[in-house]
Amino acid sequence: MSSPVTSVTRDAPTEPVPSSAVAGSSAYQFAVTSNGLTKRFRGGQVAVDHIDLAVPHGAVYGFLGPNGSGKTTTIRMLLGLVRPTAGTSTLLGGRIPEDSQQVLPSVGALVEGPAFHPYLSGRDNLRRLDAADRTADPATCAHRIAAALERVGLSAAAAKRFRNYSLGMRQRLGIAAALLQPRELLVLDEPTNGLDPQGTREVRALVTDLAATGVTVLLSTHLLSEVEQICTHVGVMHIGKLVAQSRLTDLRAQTAQRIRVQTAQPDRAAATLARLGLADIARRGEEVTALVGSARPEDVIAGLVHDEVPVIAFGPVPVNLEDVFVTLTGEGFGVSG
Repeated sequence: MSSPVTSVTRDAPTEPVPSSAVAGSSAYQFAVTSNGLTKRFRGGQVAVDHIDLAVPHGAVYGFLGPNGSGKTTTIRMLLGLVRPTAGTSTLLGGRIPEDSQQVLPSVGALVEGPAFHPYLSGRDNLRRLDAADRTADPATCAHRIAAALERVGLSAAAAKRFRNYSLGMRQRLGIAAALLQPRELLVLDEPTNGLDPQGTREVRALVTDLAATGVTVLLSTHLLSEVEQICTHVGVMHIGKLVAQSRLTDLRAQTAQRIRVQTAQPDRAAATLARLGLADIARRGEEVTALVGSARPEDVIAGLVHDEVPVIAFGPVPVNLEDVFVTLTGEGFGVSG
């Protein structure tokens, strides 16, 4: 769950910056790194296969992949909860697990759902966590707990026993626990799990607000829409491998670009696009799409005009993360084995 907080300043990691890091970056820019991080279970199953993470300071990093792709196992290794079979990792410049005692107080985490005492209220659960934090000031305990509960929308349910909380309320209380003290890094594993649409929007707004104050957020999720709406960077996991990692905008740009032609004569438009060498031509009503390839859009427009195709609209097809995932893995965004 969450850990107590202190102010920790560490030197940069001594190991090389992962090759998958953003070009021109230095090790000082990364809140989280890993090199060759691997987890093989006793039965021989490889859950995480030599991944090199590079999470920039201040980023909202979407750790994206289907359920079963190795995200939670990776997070547990990063936090020192599971020992890796091979590889190394750092949080806030400190090696894990060697520097865990110095680093983890600056890290708030919510992993695989929160664990609280069922017979205590939400407020009392937070009070027990705060009392266990040797760095917490008892004089400000009540104020900090009230502020954390208000931030996640649980003020009205503060006196309610945890056993009577809904799944969404339990998720919110877990996030509140991670926010009892200021954090340099938040690691959230499926934080919107069980939330209704309004609760999901609130958590997204909360993550955005935290990032605006300089907090780095590592957000593990299987929801494409969640990454598209709030993340600045993304790492894509598939069957234990990190198949892509970059800024979200750069990752979208790597996907083959499609153009869209709206016309009252889609058959003629499709014939023109084929003549110009465009591939994967698809028709749907008055809309024709195709992969641009090496063709220039202005040449495509000129070809349509030359063939007297009446064009109502012309432009690029917006690229979403599902398109990117299919391009990277060759399959849809299902559940990995």
